[in-house]
Amino acid sequence: MRKKILEGIKVLDLTNVLSGPFTTLHLALLGAEVIKVENPKDGDLARKLGILPDLNKKLMGTSFLAQNCNKLSITLNTKSPEGKDLFRKLVKDADVLVENFRPGVMDRLGLGYSTLTSINPRLIYCAISGFGQTGPDALKPAYDQIIQGLSGEMAVNGDERLNPLRVGFPVCDTVGGLNAAFAVMAALFHRERTGQGQFIDVALLDSIMPLMGWVAANLLIGGEQPVLMGNDNFTAAPSGTFRTLDGHINIAANKQEQWEAVCDVLELPELKMDPRFQERDLRKQNRKELTPLLEARLAQKPTGFWVGELNAKDVPSGEILGLEAALRQPQIQHRQVLRKVQVEGFGEVEVFGLTALFEKTPGLVEAPPPTLGEHNHQIYSSLGLTEAKQAELKTRGVI
Repeated sequence: MRKKILEGIKVLDLTNVLSGPFTTLHLALLGAEVIKVENPKDGDLARKLGILPDLNKKLMGTSFLAQNCNKLSITLNTKSPEGKDLFRKLVKDADVLVENFRPGVMDRLGLGYSTLTSINPRLIYCAISGFGQTGPDALKPAYDQIIQGLSGEMAVNGDERLNPLRVGFPVCDTVGGLNAAFAVMAALFHRERTGQGQFIDVALLDSIMPLMGWVAANLLIGGEQPVLMGNDNFTAAPSGTFRTLDGHINIAANKQEQWEAVCDVLELPELKMDPRFQERDLRKQNRKELTPLLEARLAQKPTGFWVGELNAKDVPSGEILGLEAALRQPQIQHRQVLRKVQVEGFGEVEVFGLTALFEKTPGLVEAPPPTLGEHNHQIYSSLGLTEAKQAELKTRGVI
């Protein structure tokens, strides 16, 4: 049997909703034993978030199902003295702890990094928050949309008709989660070399900013403010979205030879000699004159025809798919981006697997998201608690 890349790594997951669970999902898909430590009442808030009320009532909302495959779940009241003692026992042999509380919460519980690292010096402690653990905004509350606005991202989206404009999915939460997963992996590598654990401070605001590298570089280095361009690409023309007979097409003719190929495919050879369009920078300056000329020809045939013709000439182009069509396209199916798992009381559901395909240590979806406290007996028995003691602690709301 192939060894998993993180086999033998134990992760304590104290996170809620998206950024933290997205981090630990990737660790779980790579083979780590991820133990979700949830409050006994209703667990991760995502358990109640989703479009299916029946699943929300069962604390298995679609938002939770999307981020928590391969994990174990225990319930624990870390505000109670006995709960704190149990948590410290869990920390003794843990490799990684991930939390996404506001800064200071774990310290107030008496379970901050300085305390836990005295119990386990090899512990890698990753704290995810909106603004980081320090700075003037560190204690402010934050959700994805707040970070989208503060990052400048909403300001560069859209066009003169629709701006500011939010990205249609929680991009800051997910990018923050990926950043944290990357950081944990790097810290594990460092520990492998040195034996040292460490504290990792991940801020959603910090995480999203570098993704605007080109746009930011134009301002920081070139002094050029962002221009609202909607679906057009500011680096080249024609590069963006264009109308066809039955919808729209994305075309990215970023190289001179690709521009010339567009003219050939559309049977508009005269545009190659037009002084307004002969060079990249001229085409960018005259984009508003160029687009209607191209769309007049593109409107004569459907999108699928043009995609085939342009790709055959090495001009990147593609349809603009709705979400369902995107999920069902043959390439996504071939790459097995979606995996199926059985959820008790509901049936088969599709979830995303690991999208990095490892030759020797593939990441797999092996277990459905856990019900709240599903693994209490397994984990607490391993700590030496008898069934009678577990029942008593459950009655008193400790677990």
